[in-house]
Amino acid sequence: MIAITRYRVPAEESDGFAEQMGAVLETLSGSQGYRSGRLARTIDDPGLWALVTEWDGAGFYRRALGAYEVRVRFMPLAVMAVDEPGAYEIVASH
Repeated sequence: MIAITRYRVPAEESDGFAEQMGAVLETLSGSQGYRSGRLARTIDDPGLWALVTEWDGAGFYRRALGAYEVRVRFMPLAVMAVDEPGAYEIVASH
C-alpha cells in the first residue's frame, strides 16, 4: 500500500519543513514493513508538499505512525497536513 499525505507549507518554513520531514523519513525507514519514502513539492505551487511512503500493508503503516520516535518528529508537522484520506491500496502496476 502507499500512503500520501499532502502539506500546505508557508514559504518561510520550507527549509525547516524539508529538514524535519527528512528526519521523519529516516525514522520511518527503520519500521517493519517500510519499503520506501519520498518527500516532494509541486512545481506549480511550491507551498504544496507530499510525503509518499510505500508499505507491506496498512497495519505496518499504522503501527509505524504510532511509534513514539515517529510521533515526536511527525506530530509537530501535522498541523500543516491537508485533511484528506491518505492510505491507498495498489490495484495495478507494471
